[in-house]
Formats: sequence, C-alpha cells, structure tokens
Amino acid sequence: MEEVDGIIVTALKELGCEFGDSVVNLQQFTADMVVEACVRCLKIINPDFDGTTVLPEAMSARYRMCSTLANACQSLGYQGEIGYQTFLYSSMKEWRKLLMFVLEKLPKENIQSPDQPTGARVLLSRTIAAELGSVLANPWTPGVCKRKSTVRSGSKWWLEGARGTHGYHATSVEAPEGLGVVGARVPKEIKHYYTQYMPYVSEQPHVRGDVLASLLEKNANSLAVQQEWETEWNQSGLASRLSEQEYLARKKQKLQKRLADHLRSSAQSGQVRGVFGQVTDLEQLLKTFTERSGNYVKGSRFQHAEKLQFAKEAEDSPQMEEASEEELQRRREEEINALQEQLEGLTAQLEGLELNTKKYSTTMQRIAELQGQYEAKNKDEEEAYQLKKKTYDLLPNADENIAKLQELNQSSADKLEKFAGKWEEIRAPLVARYRDLKDKNKNQSVTTTLLLEEMKMMRERMKQVADETRAKDDLYKQLVAEYGRMTKDLNRGAYTRRISEILSNIRRQKEDIEKILVDTRVVQKEINQLSGKLDRLFTVTDEQVFKDAKKDEARRAAYKLLASLRENCDQLVEAIKENSLIRREQRDLEEEIDKETGKKVAANLEKICADLEEMKRENAQLLSQA
Repeated sequence: MEEVDGIIVTALKELGCEFGDSVVNLQQFTADMVVEACVRCLKIINPDFDGTTVLPEAMSARYRMCSTLANACQSLGYQGEIGYQTFLYSSMKEWRKLLMFVLEKLPKENIQSPDQPTGARVLLSRTIAAELGSVLANPWTPGVCKRKSTVRSGSKWWLEGARGTHGYHATSVEAPEGLGVVGARVPKEIKHYYTQYMPYVSEQPHVRGDVLASLLEKNANSLAVQQEWETEWNQSGLASRLSEQEYLARKKQKLQKRLADHLRSSAQSGQVRGVFGQVTDLEQLLKTFTERSGNYVKGSRFQHAEKLQFAKEAEDSPQMEEASEEELQRRREEEINALQEQLEGLTAQLEGLELNTKKYSTTMQRIAELQGQYEAKNKDEEEAYQLKKKTYDLLPNADENIAKLQELNQSSADKLEKFAGKWEEIRAPLVARYRDLKDKNKNQSVTTTLLLEEMKMMRERMKQVADETRAKDDLYKQLVAEYGRMTKDLNRGAYTRRISEILSNIRRQKEDIEKILVDTRVVQKEINQLSGKLDRLFTVTDEQVFKDAKKDEARRAAYKLLASLRENCDQLVEAIKENSLIRREQRDLEEEIDKETGKKVAANLEKICADLEEMKRENAQLLSQA
C-alpha cells in the first residue's frame, strides 16, 4: 500500500494541503491532516460547502465539525460506517478508504499529475482561476436588480460593476464573403477591395459600442437566411429533382415572369398610363405657368419668391426704407399665402386631369375590347357567307354535284379506313411502350421517394456529424491550448513506474490466489476420492466378516472389532475436521486481533478518556461562568 499512499499524499499536496516534505505515507497522518484533506476536497466537489481546514481547540467544536464532515461524506455516497470518530479516532485503513473516496469524487479537471510542480505561485494561479471560473459561472444581473452593485450568489455576496452598459443598437456591417470557403471563386477586384479598401467590422459602426450588437444582428440574419434556405430546399428543392443552381435559376425566372405579368396587367388597367399622363400634364402645367409668369428659370418656389422680393425692393427702394419691419413681414406672408393657394389650385387641377386620363384610358380599353369582339363576329359571318355562297353555286347541277360529293365521301371513307389500319399498327407498340414507361416511371418515382428520404436522413446525419466535428474541433483547440500552457519538462516516469509496480503486484497476487485455489480443489478432490474408497472398503469388509461371523465365535468377535474400528475411524475423521475448523477460526480471530490492534484501540481509548476529561473541564468552566 506504500504506492497507493504515495499517490494519495501527492494528490492532496496538489490540492493545496500544507503537508511537510517528510510526509510520504498515511502512517504519518494525524487527525488534523485528515480533516484538512477532507475539507479541501469537499470544497472542490461542492463550492457551497463552508468549513475550516483547522480543527478547533474545544472538544465540542471538534465534535460538531467532524459530524458535519461525516454527513457531507454520506451525502456524496460513502458506503462505509462513518461518524465523528472516523476523523478523530480511526485507523490508517479507514483513513485510506475515506481519502480514496473523496479523491475519486473530485471533478476530472481538478485532478493534476503528481509530477507537476507545486508551489505558492502555482497554487495562487489555480486559486485565482477557480475564483474567476465561479464568478463567470454566475448569471449577469442588471443594475436595477442590484443595490450598491452587490449581488448574492450561493452563500456569498459578490460585487458587480454596472459600468459600460448601453442600449442594444445594431447597424449594417459587411464582412468578406467566400474567402474562407474551399472551392469558392472570388474575383480579383473584389479580393483587392476586401484587402485594401474594406474597413474592419469594428470600424464600420459610427459608435464603438454598437459593434457587438451589429455583429450579433448580422450573425442572426445570416443564420435565419441559411435556415430558411435549408427548409425550402428540403421541402421543395429536393422534390424538384434539380441541383441547387438549377433550382435557383428556375426560381429567378418565375419571379421575373411574375413581375412582367404584373407590370403588363397594370399597363393594361391604365395604372402606368396614369403615371405617365400625370408627368405629361405636370410638364404642360409648368409650361403654362412659365408662359404666365414670363421668363421661366429652373429653381424652387423659394428662389422665385426671393427674386420677386429683390425685384420689388429695387423698384421701390425709397418706400421699402420707410416701411417698417411689420409691413415687410405682412407682405411676405401675403405673398406666401397667394403662392400656396396657387399651388393648391394647380394640385387640384393635376388630380382632376389624372382622373380624366384614367377615365379616358378605361374607355379606350372598353372600345378596344368591343372592336375585337366585332372583328371576331365579322370573321365568323364572312366564313358562313362563303360557305353558303359555295352551296348556292352547286344548286344548278345538283345531281352531278351530289354524285361527285358521294364519290368524294366514299374516297374519304376509304382513306380513313386505311389511316385507321395504319394507326392501329403504329398505336399498338406505342401503347405498349407507354405502359412500360408508365410502370418504369412509377417504379422510378417510388425509388426517387426512397432516395429523397434517404437524402434527408443523410442531411440530418451530416448536420449531426458537422456539430460533432465542431465540438471536437473546439475540444482539440482547448486541449492544444492547455498543452501549450503546460510545462514541457515534466517527468512522469516515477508515476508510471508506480502504476506498473502496483499492476505487477496485483497480477502476482492474483496468480498466487489462483494457484492456492487450484491446490485446494486438488486436495478436496483427493479427500473425496479417499473418503469414497474408504466407505467402499468398509462396506465390502463388513459384508464378508458378517457372513463368516455366523459360523465361528472368533469371527464374530472380529466383526465387533471391525465395527468399533470403523466407529473410531469416523470419530478420528470428525476430530480432524473439527481441528481444521478450530484452526480456521483461530486464524480468523488472529486476523480480527490484528485488525483491532491496527485500530489502536488502547491509544484511542486513552484519547477518548482525555477528551472526555477535557469536555468535563469545559462544562465545569461554562457552569462556573453561568
């Protein structure tokens, strides 16, 4: 067990237990060291566990602390008998079992290699990392839910700052596309723009604090578009039996055709005409306005008003100098009102003209429809007229024409019969081929449906594999980072050697046990064989002697002696068995004595007596103080 003790001591030192360098096995442990080791392990297993690593001086406090530790170990699933006495008065074997249990319950990330360096700097770094990890594991609390920037998490109060918080405002940001995709072709001009002129995403928002919100919004939009495309492709794209490029091209054609049909129907209904008519009428009105106002110069109505104002000022400069500011303001308001009324009149006139244009376009459309109907009706009447005219021309020679028509009808019927025969000859193989193709198409549709289902399953599997790959890539990066942070000059040979020695000892002990079991089976088999042989010999001898005992008195005495000999032999065998049982019980008792001796009962009894006297002394002091 020295190797196991060495591994336990090394692991406890890694966890921060302040043991001396001279402590190498559990025989050198004391109750204080066991309590410190258990408390440190329980704090790592359950961060909410609150306990000190030092045993108090008072016996009542020691009893309460050790009882708390025992309950905590029982809640973790410790199967053995445990109580306050396990920590204060137990043997090395029970301490070893307890420490092995709490070390096995530690999280895997907290188990360190025993060959890694231990010191104040390493322990401080690990303590800081553990503290930061526990803080980051807590959810963020808004400032309105905190008082004086404090928040309670678990059994502790934490100080959280409320600085740097601002509203969620996202702006449009752009990032290079296609550069990291294998097989994607990006033009040189776009690459040049990406590398030379395109700003970084952190510089695109006008406010520095909007960078994170903008990136989150862009990522969410990209993800939504990708999910929408995957849903559309799984529902409609796969069923169309087209590739992605062909499906997108056909979708684009459909959209273009729909837009063209909408524009065409709008043009026919007069909406587009109304728009162009509005523009034409507006130009005419502007021309009319310029003819009325004289010289027309492009510009806004405020420029015209300003020019008109300056023209009046140039003409009536003496009067304007005498006029007050109120008069000037009143004139400006009158001019603006007049221009506003004129603009409203023009707007009403434009609306009336647009309405008239729509009415005219609707009327023209109705006239065009009526014209088309009249033309179709005229064409039908012309065809009927030509037919009747030809009929009337045939009336003077009716008999000859009837005979000619009958011959023509007969020849047409003969041709129809020939054509029907030829059509049947052509139709039969075509119908057979059609049925074959129909059956093949049906089978192919079933096969295609199965393939589509399989493709959907494969796509789901691809997604799962992609997620697993990303998770494994993240794990790989994390392990690479941890490997980079590790010290490369670690020597794990001693640890490996210890494990190899333990395994070899276990293997050797297993072989010895198997040999003993084989020897035991062989001896038991021999005993059974000898017992059966002995029983058979006694039975045969008993029969022979019993037959001769009827004839002679000496033989009768020999039979009695044989019976007593058999009884004595049976008693001897029973005595030997009882002796072996007694020896076995003796060995068990010796082992129990060794166990009890190893538990240091006498020393523990002395300790208990001393602790009892101390508790009586403390109780007496408390009574005197009361």
